[in-house]
Amino acid sequence: MMGKRIGFGITASHCTYEEVVPKIQVFRDAGAVVVPIVSQSVVTAATRFGTGDEWIARIEEVSGEKVIQTIADAEPLGPKAPLDCMVIAPMTGTSLSKFVHAINDSPVLMAAKATLRTNRPVVIGISSNDILGANGVNVMTAINMKDVYIVPFGQDDPHRKPKSCISDFNLLYDTVESAIDGKQLQPILLGYAE
Repeated sequence: MMGKRIGFGITASHCTYEEVVPKIQVFRDAGAVVVPIVSQSVVTAATRFGTGDEWIARIEEVSGEKVIQTIADAEPLGPKAPLDCMVIAPMTGTSLSKFVHAINDSPVLMAAKATLRTNRPVVIGISSNDILGANGVNVMTAINMKDVYIVPFGQDDPHRKPKSCISDFNLLYDTVESAIDGKQLQPILLGYAE
């Protein structure tokens, strides 16, 4: 990971930020430069998990870089200033749906498109109440896309939220390492431990 440029995209699964944002430090500790990118909802939302301003400050502190917040600022991450790998974690069902249908209406999705344009890997860490529902087709499409890799995932609460799935973000670093080598970390589907 030494010297690699890792894009780290964050979308609107606010309940996962506390777990995901510290993972940026794992990449920095391994010698990577982390380029943080956020969707507009990260910037504008104020939830019980914190405000946009609070999260932007935390992301900039842990990454040591300014957060990319606009589509125009994300676009050069293609051929002009390529990333070695683009991570999107958490990736919501809405962002996943847009991603697999090539809709690039946020800085995170533009950075992912820009990365795919250079035949470099995009790693997706899902967090959605809908993966085993209407979004199931989208996760299956993503699994079969060239240069797209999935952080292994499973149901997070099968009895109360049977369609909800989340990636095991403790496997994020290993998934990125495998993706840079052109391999999907396995198993991709995790069992649920009660």
